[in-house]
Amino acid sequence: MIFRDPRRPLVLTAVLSWICLAPACGSDTSDPPPVDAPAANGGVAPLGGQPAAPMGGSATGGSGGLPQTPAAGGGAGGATAPTPTGGAAPVAGSGGLPSESGGSGGNGASGGSTNPTPPAPSLVGDVAFSTPSQSFKGELSVSLSTTIEGAEIRYTVDGSVPVAASTLYPGTPLVLTATTQLRAQAFVGGMSSGRLSTALYIQRTFDLTSDLPIMLVDGYGTGKPTDKTISVDAAVMIYEPKDGSATLTALPTLASRAGYHVRGQSSASFPQAPYKVELWDNQNDDVDHPVLGMPSDSDWALIPPYYDRSLIRNPFTYTLGSEIGLSAPRTAYAEVYINYEARAMAETDYQGIYWVSETIKNNKDRTNLKQLRETNTMLPQISGGYIFKFDQLAAEEPKILCTGSNPISTGFGGPGRGGRGMGGSAGAPATAGTCWTDLEVVDPEPLNMEQQAWLTTYIQQFHDTLHTMPIGDYTQFIDVPSFVDYLIVNELTRNVDAYVRSAYYHKDRDGKLKAGPLWDYNFALAVGGQNTIDPAGGFQYMGTRNINNWYPKLVTDEAFMTAVKTRWKELRQGLFADAALNERVTKLSEPLKNAVERDFVKWPVSAMYGNGGGFVVGPTVATWPEQIQALRDYLVARTAWMDSQYQ
Repeated sequence: MIFRDPRRPLVLTAVLSWICLAPACGSDTSDPPPVDAPAANGGVAPLGGQPAAPMGGSATGGSGGLPQTPAAGGGAGGATAPTPTGGAAPVAGSGGLPSESGGSGGNGASGGSTNPTPPAPSLVGDVAFSTPSQSFKGELSVSLSTTIEGAEIRYTVDGSVPVAASTLYPGTPLVLTATTQLRAQAFVGGMSSGRLSTALYIQRTFDLTSDLPIMLVDGYGTGKPTDKTISVDAAVMIYEPKDGSATLTALPTLASRAGYHVRGQSSASFPQAPYKVELWDNQNDDVDHPVLGMPSDSDWALIPPYYDRSLIRNPFTYTLGSEIGLSAPRTAYAEVYINYEARAMAETDYQGIYWVSETIKNNKDRTNLKQLRETNTMLPQISGGYIFKFDQLAAEEPKILCTGSNPISTGFGGPGRGGRGMGGSAGAPATAGTCWTDLEVVDPEPLNMEQQAWLTTYIQQFHDTLHTMPIGDYTQFIDVPSFVDYLIVNELTRNVDAYVRSAYYHKDRDGKLKAGPLWDYNFALAVGGQNTIDPAGGFQYMGTRNINNWYPKLVTDEAFMTAVKTRWKELRQGLFADAALNERVTKLSEPLKNAVERDFVKWPVSAMYGNGGGFVVGPTVATWPEQIQALRDYLVARTAWMDSQYQ
């Protein structure tokens, strides 16, 4: 659960289509009356009027749900965005990263059609703003108006809700001289009337044009977030490409109030930090918005490819996994600027290329399981849906405790930071045991006592079948094809954290336990520890890092290994063929070829691996094209080695 600090001001969702309706938006050129100076980082002063033009609306097209089968063709719908002169210009929808099928079912590139009638903004109140939410250089003029008869308008610039004693709007335009959260309310007879209105304005000192979407995050001078549970208020704006280019001089595709906090375990300490972003509405609740062609939701992850200098390892794995039938999040590239200081956003706030990613949660557009209610305490309802994960040495306490004995060894194959062992996967199997560790419920959370007991019993029964001699009938508990595919993906990639960290599983109502969704493959595909980057170095399930030993047990079963070998040979004729894997790398890397120059200046290879990166080992070639080639070379060598093992 995320807790918001009540001491911090709130930042509210900006409205993307407003029309000036009142005379106050007209061409009043009289000298403005003086007003008190606003609070820091919210500089506003009234100015003699500039006429306001009506502004068009904006909406972002959505895409389909996570695929359980290979994605079908067809992408997300496009969007319309307002032009500075008030006309609505079409913008091609920016969807997930290209996949083999380019589909909307997951990670597909979106289509380029436009939506001529965007939906009404979620926070249109009864005070209209002449100037929509946007970023600006220098200063910006904004007029306020309302159609509520006999009303006066009062406003704030510090994130607080206007009250009867708040500053009275004088009827002439305001000038913004700093990043501002402008909130306005109509009052009649000293009482608030109608709905609250909010707009966001981020001041910047630079212009930017990019092939990729641009994302601005401004935390109103509260500093860089360090807490994983308290969200810092922020303004978030996304600029999607139009005719191949995104520019900060256009209006944003999305402008939202939000909260964000640092996320991850060892990655939380990276110089290029990962963040969880929650989009908030005018009542401080989560609000769903489509983001970069992905279906509407309030929760998003900003994942940095800090140690992945190809910049495509997560998208590569997610698209590949989703197309063979595993659940995996959609992702989209964006160039991200985050301002931690109480000043205008500057070029120095560039944080590099990020993967903007769906988070793992249960809803119709993500994992899409039956919703488990607190009142569901009897069969069949209590049987699903659940999402849980193994997360070795996570800060959170395990939520599902093993009821067996003789805990499994959690030894590392080598030194690590934050509990991440980067050592070898080859060698002797982990110490045998009958108990797992580090198992956490992800969704729903918390469970009631009956649900906790039911899920614990189900997992324990499956676990116990693996520890009989001979091995028991595990097939009554798990969806074997998903476990087979999950093994193949983790072994192809040689994911350092395979099976022990960010290792997700889910169970739907009346269904069997399935492996996935996939998550976190930046330490994979020739990036990781000294003994995990060799494409012929062995299987990850044989590593000394282990917290459940499910796969070391499963691979001893002849029927399971027959299924693995059969599936591997089948995939090698299609999506896992050398040519198909090579083409996937090409498609995923193509959109980055221009923007990557800025990223490599910010995060050079020399800072990543060996002495620069400490415990992380990876391709030391200095340029991005060479990093891409190193990834291609690894895939050829790894698949050849797996061919030799799965004869």
